[in-house]
Amino acid sequence: LTVTRALLWRHLAPPHSGFTGGPARAALLRQALVGGALLGIAPLIAVVAEHAPLLLPLFAIPLIALDSTLWIAHARAEEQLRDPLTGLPNRQWLLERTWAALDEAEQAGERTALVLIDLDRFRSVNDTLGHLAGDRLLLQIAARLRDALPRDAEAARLGGDEFAVLLPAVDSLTSAQRVARGLVAALGSPLDLDGLTLVLEASAGVAVHPDHALDAEGLLRRADVAMYQAKRDRSGVEVYEARRDGNTPDRLGLLGDLRRALDAGEVELHYQPKVGFDGHVEGLEALVRWVHPERGRVSPDEFIAIAESSGLMPRLTEYVLETALGQVARWRAMGLEVPVAVNVSPRDVHTPGFAGSVAARLARHGVPPGALQLEITEHVLLEDPQRAADALAGLTGHGVKMSLDDFGTGYSSLVHLRRLPVSELKIDRSFVARLAIDNEDAEIVRCTLDLAHSLGLLVVAEGVEDDETWERLRDLGCDAVQGWLVAAAMPPEETTAWLRLREAGWRREHPPAAAPAVAPAPAPAAPAPASAVVEKEADQPVT
Repeated sequence: LTVTRALLWRHLAPPHSGFTGGPARAALLRQALVGGALLGIAPLIAVVAEHAPLLLPLFAIPLIALDSTLWIAHARAEEQLRDPLTGLPNRQWLLERTWAALDEAEQAGERTALVLIDLDRFRSVNDTLGHLAGDRLLLQIAARLRDALPRDAEAARLGGDEFAVLLPAVDSLTSAQRVARGLVAALGSPLDLDGLTLVLEASAGVAVHPDHALDAEGLLRRADVAMYQAKRDRSGVEVYEARRDGNTPDRLGLLGDLRRALDAGEVELHYQPKVGFDGHVEGLEALVRWVHPERGRVSPDEFIAIAESSGLMPRLTEYVLETALGQVARWRAMGLEVPVAVNVSPRDVHTPGFAGSVAARLARHGVPPGALQLEITEHVLLEDPQRAADALAGLTGHGVKMSLDDFGTGYSSLVHLRRLPVSELKIDRSFVARLAIDNEDAEIVRCTLDLAHSLGLLVVAEGVEDDETWERLRDLGCDAVQGWLVAAAMPPEETTAWLRLREAGWRREHPPAAAPAVAPAPAPAAPAPASAVVEKEADQPVT
């Protein structure tokens, strides 16, 4: 009975069904249990057949009940492994099948690849045409994916518009990528829906065992990371790369270390001065510095990106505000009344109650609101300009000054700029650095200055590093500068000493002589020392 049922099942099983493993074993087990029960009651059947043969049909009742119960359980188990819409296997099946494929590949010394595929514009089509049309579209996609599968490959639907293809045995990363490109091309060809021609582009991520992960869950996560990278870059197909993964063990370890450093007060603030062209110190900008006990100094760009992507950013902002306001209070007690600017992220601005929490910190430290300036970037305008404007208006209502940082590098418009209650605009260093040698950058700076002054804003130029740039900015009407020409970012003690020496104002040590009518061509600048380059990168204005 078992042999015949197995041969019958193998003959009737549809190709690429993906169920040639677990369900087959379940069917054979069911038949074995029924056969075993029949053999178990065989002696009783023989006795009844001899003494009361009319009762023999009664034995069929429990056997039929057992077979039906096992069949229903098997059908339900199979349904749990199938996507009800497309009939493809689902995520649970994919993980189980991937584990089995990894074991087989290890024994054979081969690679196994997992391809994750997402439809780029399916959601907009679904919202426009309705969910029923979306379901019919998914049926076409599933059918097309089945037809495009290479030999021995197996497809699954993970949910929504996300599909996966398991390649149990591949020769190399290149061959897996080639298969993924073929699948993306097949799904990207036009689809017909009630006479309407639709083109849905697809993005795919590829992860390979053992190169990228050693287990099924890890392989799925890596393929997911690569797929989202392909969506961001609009490249179609991407192979997983650890350096582009924000969830690597190294970055997760760094996140834990950063959290502990904040709790232990090991993150420091350095302060970089802003001065006017009359030498008056207009204020200081607080910049975060972190020296890891094992890694040494960690780049602000690196650990701030980790904080932003992990949800630790509000904690970091609270720490910076608390530390900066404490330092401002100490300086004011010494008679040094200089405002300090702190960078805040868009997430901070959109957090309910942020303005009230800032006001409470100011009151607790006894610092007047005018001594604090919050710097925001143009990205705060992207999500909800009106909400951002309301939050910033709440801050200015408490007396806190606002500055728009890195102007010119984002997506702001004049309408948004007029709605934001900022009193200062900072020109990004990327424009200032080439001001003296690039006419286009010089024109951008001039237009920015004219625009800001027409709106009643003060303008600060970032990244000023030489006298020629200083002179050009002064001639253009800039209000203040910040950069290496004035001072690098300094620890609190050095900043205190710097402020003490310049209470009467800051002066350039060697102002340039008047320029001749026709300036000679400048000689090539000598390369900066390596230490200076490192410090320069560290002084970029980040939270």
